[in-house]
Amino acid sequence: MDFNKIYDASIFDLALKIKDYLVISDLHLGYEQSLNAEGIMVPRFQYPLIVERLREIQRKSSCNKIIVNGDLKHEFGKITHQEWSETIKFLDFLGENFKKIILIKGNHDNFTQFIAQKTGLEVQESHQIGDYLILHGHKIIPGLKEKEVKNLIIGHEHPCIGLKSGERVEKIKCYLAGQYKHWNLVVMPSFNFVTEGSDILQEKPLSPFIKKISGEELEIFAVENFEVFPFGKIRDIIAVKDRFY
Repeated sequence: MDFNKIYDASIFDLALKIKDYLVISDLHLGYEQSLNAEGIMVPRFQYPLIVERLREIQRKSSCNKIIVNGDLKHEFGKITHQEWSETIKFLDFLGENFKKIILIKGNHDNFTQFIAQKTGLEVQESHQIGDYLILHGHKIIPGLKEKEVKNLIIGHEHPCIGLKSGERVEKIKCYLAGQYKHWNLVVMPSFNFVTEGSDILQEKPLSPFIKKISGEELEIFAVENFEVFPFGKIRDIIAVKDRFY
């Protein structure tokens, strides 16, 4: 599958370029404080990595508009000190570098609207750009059947693929692409550097969009340092895995 030809969109590492928009998903700012509260002592390193990577993506893509497709922050039921600090800084950073900012509500964004209001932004359920509908993917939104679009772009799933070498498994973030009913469906990797995500070969899908289709028919596009690696369909990888392991 030629991703660019089918979707008329370009993969720029962990971001998707659609027209003059960059789409990123699942940053989960404040995740480190949540882990610390559970007794997992990780340093708070993610924010500078996110900003550095996004600067590089913007430079290479020349986009001046951005969509954050859900889960800007991590905690469900509160706003932690780290989340307040980092989300405000991040939205200010976006305001200085992009002329338009769209925030989509994810399942972790119950309180994101209060942070967004501090910078004059609103949080939307979805956003349409021509033939594309961008939505987080944790639920099937009302009125989806009436949307006159060809492509659905979702996050939520945090897909990655685990590659085994001896006893070691390396996880690589990936995009998934296929069909949901009559729509083209693209599942984006997380723009998160604390974890690689959920291994599509080992873990059950979270999104209702993937649960309602044959997930094994989805195509895998792994990404690493701005390189894209087409891996074929999930079912083909599973067949090889079952044969050799």
